Amino acid sequence: MSDFKESKDNPLHREYGVLRNTKYIIQKMAQYQPSVLFLMVLGFFCRSVFSYFWGIFGKYVIDIIETEEGAAAEARLIKIIVIAGIIAAVLTFANTFANTKVWYRFINVRMHMITERIAKVLSLKYELLEKPDVMDVAERASQATNDNQNGVEGMMNIMNRLGESALTVIVTFVAVTVLDPRLIIVMIVLTVAQHFYMKHIIKVDKREVWDRLSGSWRSRHYMERVTQDFDYGKDIRLFDLADFLTGKFNEINAFFIERNDYHHKLWLRYNFVAAAAGTIIKGGIYAALYIAVLQKDMSVGNFTMFLSFALAFSRGLINFLQRLGDLRKASLETDDFRSFIELDTGDDEKDCIPVPEADSYEIEFKDVSYRYLKSEKDALSHLNLTIRPGEKLAVVGLNGAGKTTMIKLLLRLYDPTEGQITLNGTDIKKFKRSDYYRLFAPVFQNVEIFAFLMSENIAMRSENELDRDKAVKAACEAGLEEKLESLVKGIDTPLTKIVEDDGVDLSGGEKQKLALARALYKGAKIVVLDEPTSALDALAEQTMYERFDGMIGDRSAVYISHRLASTRFCDRIAMFEEGSLVEYGSHDELMEKNGKYADMFNVQAQYYRENPEGSEPGTESGVSANA
Repeated sequence: MSDFKESKDNPLHREYGVLRNTKYIIQKMAQYQPSVLFLMVLGFFCRSVFSYFWGIFGKYVIDIIETEEGAAAEARLIKIIVIAGIIAAVLTFANTFANTKVWYRFINVRMHMITERIAKVLSLKYELLEKPDVMDVAERASQATNDNQNGVEGMMNIMNRLGESALTVIVTFVAVTVLDPRLIIVMIVLTVAQHFYMKHIIKVDKREVWDRLSGSWRSRHYMERVTQDFDYGKDIRLFDLADFLTGKFNEINAFFIERNDYHHKLWLRYNFVAAAAGTIIKGGIYAALYIAVLQKDMSVGNFTMFLSFALAFSRGLINFLQRLGDLRKASLETDDFRSFIELDTGDDEKDCIPVPEADSYEIEFKDVSYRYLKSEKDALSHLNLTIRPGEKLAVVGLNGAGKTTMIKLLLRLYDPTEGQITLNGTDIKKFKRSDYYRLFAPVFQNVEIFAFLMSENIAMRSENELDRDKAVKAACEAGLEEKLESLVKGIDTPLTKIVEDDGVDLSGGEKQKLALARALYKGAKIVVLDEPTSALDALAEQTMYERFDGMIGDRSAVYISHRLASTRFCDRIAMFEEGSLVEYGSHDELMEKNGKYADMFNVQAQYYRENPEGSEPGTESGVSANA
């Protein structure tokens, strides 16, 4: 029998059940904070005893007052009061100690589980990050670890209170049965009916409110990020997007408000039912006690004690069943966490072999095709291509031609839908991704800057692990020497103002130079540049290419560029169109062929050959047409 059920709204979501999730959370507490289990037991024992303790104490005090007189009675009364005071003080101290120690240990366990979630995200294959079902379960897992009232920490808190209620019910059950067995039946029937109604409300609430909102959380977070992101600030203001974005945000919020209204209406109905059931139960308790006084001549002391036990049983039973409902709700959210953490991403790295140590590597695409999810045609179709050791390959073509897909396959961010890619004759799927990634130093068009030190952004290592001198050298070779000299803290300057107040924001060109510095620092065997100079002017681009080509030496390099004049120094050029390799050869060979590449080159070259005012003939702003 399967350990879980699939959810209807997302095939990747699983339902494990309350018992399995309770065991799972206990195991997490034992793993990260073992002492919290003892503290929980201590706390709910003290609170349970307190729920009927004063009823027992009151009985003995009243019995002494009613049946005894004189100094002996006073002495007994003082003795009972002192004993009760000591017991109450011990219980209070123990409960306070447990509660003080428990709450932050629960948070600590949740923080460790957040770390697990982040580690899971970072371990996902890149192509999974583009799948809506995967991102949906990831978002649900995030929601399940967001606060202390719901999700995984909610389960811990509820289990703590549930233990108190269960112990109270067990202890007081016998006393209420002695008072009147019929009262037990009435109380159990009403509380169980109330509990099942609560289960129904929780199920409807989860399905109609929180599951339907799960996809909207991403939209809401995106809008919050975009409206506060410095990089979007210029466009928002210059294109007067404030009203437009506010309208979009209001559309998203309207759905949240509508679902929250529905949520509150559900629980309002439940509260009416719970109030009615509670009123009937209390009426039954007092009726049973009055009958006992009239028919069994119950003493005032016993009346007080049984009233205390009956009320404690009633509260305990109601709380127990309500908290079972709360536990089920939190368990459903724990399902969200576990569905992501235990997501089967397909272990395709079993029995992997080491990447062979070699001075150079040859990569071959053998009839490789790739089709994106839900796409009707291949983004890349039947590609056969060899990247030889030390070769400089330019990959060109219009937008949508398949260039980026080819690069992602080369880097093994994607795996081919058909065909195979080999490294020195071995299918790259036989290597661990992490080992294979070490062969490449990528420079992407969109450069992501982390809110770390510049040295950490270059080395992509923590400050105590990186080679500072090597980072400085890589930055200077990439063209950041003047920038470093202008910074008070030099290579140790924090980047962006997100974390550090004295952080520095880089220009687009500086970001791309920093990306080049990363590639130089890594020193991998194969360099991949995905339009890395798009933010540079033509002269800076030419200088950067010439410098970088000299720096990488005899290492293999793959360049994607939308400016074909910058690819002339490459050994081979691969021209893509509509997902297929349509032309392949050196620049001179393709120009002689006078095909698609030549047409594209000539269209672009006219901008270099024009004679703007103030420029020499055959140049554009002083940049040679043969640059």
